[in-house]
Amino acid sequence: MRHSTSALLSVAIASLMATTTVHAGTSEQHCPSFLAVDGAPEPSHKGEFTFSPFTHHWAYSAEHKPVVLVALDEQLPGNRFCGLAFFSNSFGQPSTYVYAGQQYNNLMGNPNVFVKVTAGILYGYVGKYQDKVPLNHGGFSPAIIPSIGYRLNEHDSVQVKVLGNAGLMFSYGRSF
Repeated sequence: MRHSTSALLSVAIASLMATTTVHAGTSEQHCPSFLAVDGAPEPSHKGEFTFSPFTHHWAYSAEHKPVVLVALDEQLPGNRFCGLAFFSNSFGQPSTYVYAGQQYNNLMGNPNVFVKVTAGILYGYVGKYQDKVPLNHGGFSPAIIPSIGYRLNEHDSVQVKVLGNAGLMFSYGRSF
């Protein structure tokens, strides 16, 4: 199982690196260029690091383990982004999420409130836990994760991600 996860992580990282193109003359872009909105202004930050130390499950299970996540996003014109997350899933299995997303700012007229929606491929629910996520095939499954966030200042935010009928993930984001 660990060899499969390591192989997947290597492929995911290599795939992201293979999409590198020269952007705006001197900066590198790791996300596929088709994700950016043509003519949109450049983002104010290059990326975001996210850390989640806690997930609340809707239903208790003695099998649940602590979920810890780290993620790295690259920001693109048009409030779009792509990223890669590494986490231990609810059953202690090493897992990965490769995704693209859209951010919507100024929710309800408040410049500090935003919503993000990501869509991508999740890997890591294998063995007896393969049925814990929908449409899982060989450990791979599609995922859509909405979140709501609050900007604390120019670089820091807190976010709550909705994990379907499983629970809520609480995270901290640091833009750079």
